[in-house]
Amino acid sequence: MPGRPRDRDLERRLLAAAWGMLTEGSYAALTLAQVAARAGAHRSDVYRRWPTKTRLVADTLAAHLPPVSDVDTGSLLSDIRVYVDDLARSWSAPWMDSLVGWLADLAEDADAEAVFRTVSLDRGRSLRLALGRAVERGEIAELPDPQLVSGLLEGPLMHCRIIGRRPPSAGFLDAVASSAYRVIVAPAAAR
Repeated sequence: MPGRPRDRDLERRLLAAAWGMLTEGSYAALTLAQVAARAGAHRSDVYRRWPTKTRLVADTLAAHLPPVSDVDTGSLLSDIRVYVDDLARSWSAPWMDSLVGWLADLAEDADAEAVFRTVSLDRGRSLRLALGRAVERGEIAELPDPQLVSGLLEGPLMHCRIIGRRPPSAGFLDAVASSAYRVIVAPAAAR
């Protein structure tokens, strides 16, 4: 005999409560009991769905992370710049400090790690599409490794946030986009 169906409205409220707590406070301070209280639910409602805080936050990110634009500007450099702007908005948001602590806990929770990988792949979709369009337009001869390109773009933004403790300037974002662009097109120019 199957159990009762999941209450999707309750799940949305719980995820919204967790997102609110992450954006207003910190990952370290977030507890499953506080999420339940904020959502007007029972603690067992949270524990039944998410046995760990790490898993709850993974699903919260899947539901609430701001989207990355998927635009075709007609130029790989411009597409990269739009992508970098979206990444910069996320890395500059106050809630990012909460997520840095969460990233460390992923090693202990394989299911949360799998959710994070899916969220990351989904957020990188627009970059992969932009690279594919650049191949079709002849801007680049072959598709570069998307993970390398993603690292070239997101790494400097992470550094600004975590090490520099400052938001990136527009000039910095231009430099990140154009540097990655030069790396991507360099193999084609060398031929």
